[in-house]
Amino acid sequence: MAGPLSAGRGDEDGRHHRRLDRAVGRLERRLPEWGGRVLRVLRAPSAIWLRLIAGGALVLGGLFSFLPVLGLWMLPLGLILLAYDIPPLRRPVGRFLVLGERLWRKWRLGRPLRRRTPTGG
Repeated sequence: MAGPLSAGRGDEDGRHHRRLDRAVGRLERRLPEWGGRVLRVLRAPSAIWLRLIAGGALVLGGLFSFLPVLGLWMLPLGLILLAYDIPPLRRPVGRFLVLGERLWRKWRLGRPLRRRTPTGG
């Protein structure tokens, strides 16, 4: 089943939408039940205004992370929500999520990270 972002997009933009949607879907499944439910509501196509307001508030809160209660954790979460509706954010945020997931998995398995070396010559 396709996610909420897959319909009516250009080929390149659609690819970034699908990457973002798959990565957020995997994150949603790993969250506690209440967190997954909140993220599911925010990902719905009809929640555009809720996503923009919540994403903007989280980014703003992340920028003021030096204040008590607010934290740097708010910034990436806000960018994820904003990326659903702001095309220039889709590619970097999707790539960030995939990279973060890969690094998390390797860290959890206790393996040292290997860097990709460019081929060619």
